[in-house]
Amino acid sequence: MDEGIVTGEGVLLDTRPTSFLSRVLAALIDLTALGIVLIATVLVLGGADFAPSEAATRILSIATLATVLVVLPTAVDTMTRGRSLGKLGVGIRVVRDDGGPIRLRQAFVRALTGVFELWLTFGSVALICSIVQPQGKRVGDLLAGTYAVRVRGKTAPRTPVMMPPHLAGWAAGADVRRLPDGLALSVRQFLTRTATLHPQSRASLGTDLAVEVQRFVAPAPPPGTHPELFLAAVLAERRRREHTSAEAGRQRAAQESLLMQRLPHGVPDPVD
Repeated sequence: MDEGIVTGEGVLLDTRPTSFLSRVLAALIDLTALGIVLIATVLVLGGADFAPSEAATRILSIATLATVLVVLPTAVDTMTRGRSLGKLGVGIRVVRDDGGPIRLRQAFVRALTGVFELWLTFGSVALICSIVQPQGKRVGDLLAGTYAVRVRGKTAPRTPVMMPPHLAGWAAGADVRRLPDGLALSVRQFLTRTATLHPQSRASLGTDLAVEVQRFVAPAPPPGTHPELFLAAVLAERRRREHTSAEAGRQRAAQESLLMQRLPHGVPDPVD
């Protein structure tokens, strides 16, 4: 049985930590790529025609190392949302502890810590930490609050959250603002895992999530509405509205495409 990741809200996520070998292989590919970039940069600067002073050479060397070892990995992880060259090659991704995509802060912390645990110690610190840590995190992951997950292989089919019939009218007229990604993920995972939770934990988590979600919904649901039914109604209504908006967008695009093909100024189209 595959183990999942439990978020701070106590919800079990479907994403699973990667194997130790996958992380090592991805790290080797990334380090090799960075090493090639570093060597190429040194060769280009070494073959330049200008001869800088000793102080300028020292500053240039530090700037080059900082760019290749910190700035470049930070930019790559931020723009690819945790899928660098090595991670893309082995089918893994770095995500936050709550399952969301990493941001600039997490990418910077991982890259800055990597200078010590990957380069200065030849990867020994990262290797030991990954072996000892249950989720396979290296020091940079512990400080940044991230971990690596598999994004390939079979995925369990998602069961759509159904709208409770007696709440359909209320949900259709409610103002449902966009939920934060982490909160929406937690709600969905909670609703799909309710049968596996302890009754007391289920009631506590459902109530806490309903309180959080209610901040983004107005008016409140009818008095006496069960927290789980309220959460299901919100997710189902969000899905309905997103589907309606996407369908309207497709229809507008199709109509605009037809208009673009028409002749201007009311000139009738030629008949074949």
